[in-house]
Amino acid sequence: MNLEIVPIHRKESLREDGMLFVRTESMLDTMVKIPLLVASMIIVVAVIPIQSSFSSPRALDLIIYQDGTTHVSTEIDVDPIVPDYELELFGSTIDNFVVVNENGFLLSTDVIGNSALIETFGSSVISVEYDIHDLVSKQSRVWTFSLDTTSDFTLLLPKNSAIVGMTNLPINMEIIDEQNQLTLSAGNTEIDYLFSTSPIITEPITPVDTTPQSDYLIFAIIGGSAVAAITGAFIVIRSKQKTIKPIQEQQITQEKQKIETVDAETIFKLKPDLREDDKEIVKFISNNGGYALESELRKKFLQPRTTMWRAVKRLERNGVIEIEKKDLQNLVKLRKNMEEEE
Repeated sequence: MNLEIVPIHRKESLREDGMLFVRTESMLDTMVKIPLLVASMIIVVAVIPIQSSFSSPRALDLIIYQDGTTHVSTEIDVDPIVPDYELELFGSTIDNFVVVNENGFLLSTDVIGNSALIETFGSSVISVEYDIHDLVSKQSRVWTFSLDTTSDFTLLLPKNSAIVGMTNLPINMEIIDEQNQLTLSAGNTEIDYLFSTSPIITEPITPVDTTPQSDYLIFAIIGGSAVAAITGAFIVIRSKQKTIKPIQEQQITQEKQKIETVDAETIFKLKPDLREDDKEIVKFISNNGGYALESELRKKFLQPRTTMWRAVKRLERNGVIEIEKKDLQNLVKLRKNMEEEE
């Protein structure tokens, strides 16, 4: 008995010349569609996390210091499903890079060149702060700030600085603590400024020879009044500037007296796992009345900003200190309720 096997996915037809014609259209369609389907799924899987990583910042604030260093502070909405977020920085010379989520939890970061890879751990909002040295340059007496960004931002210029040139007009301008704060639109922005170290001196107006004698007296009175007003205003401003620092020092002294400090040895008993270099920082703060500015710690231990900032954040995570903002500086204080928590 002869068995005849006929494939399922083929069609047979008898041509006019008697030859059997076999069509395999279904098999070819299947062979073509399956690789296309697999490739489409791979592309979709690869594109989804990339698309979710594109975010625009909620807010972008910049502060320029006297030496040209710029402090960048921004809040960004991120996808909590994606474990990592890649942030493009405004340059490569970065210091004091810190990222926290909406709950104040410090996130792990890896800064490579002008980008940072941030482990979000399910966060939906992250706050990023860092110092950068790439945005301001100096030529002779003129300082130039340059930034190209895709979002609006605010910029706080240093004290005693005067703007001498801009590439575009600001959305808003106001004075905050004797400093110019600008709200600028997205795009490429360049601002030229210089520092004014001496008051503007106005020369008295010299009358022309044809002026009558009575007019000389009027001009002299007006000129003298103007000079007296300018001099008086300058004296008042200088006196205010001189009294600001003693008042701030007095407030800091009063705060020192109010702080009930914990003895350093008590802290070491409660926290026996502290590093030796961290213990030296705790001893200095304790002997200083319970707190110190971060700049004082850097001068005392001759450490760069990044190293000292990491040490301070490490002590904060261990519950030894608290960090408080004081006139754009970090005030490091020993916690006074450590014994109660233990």
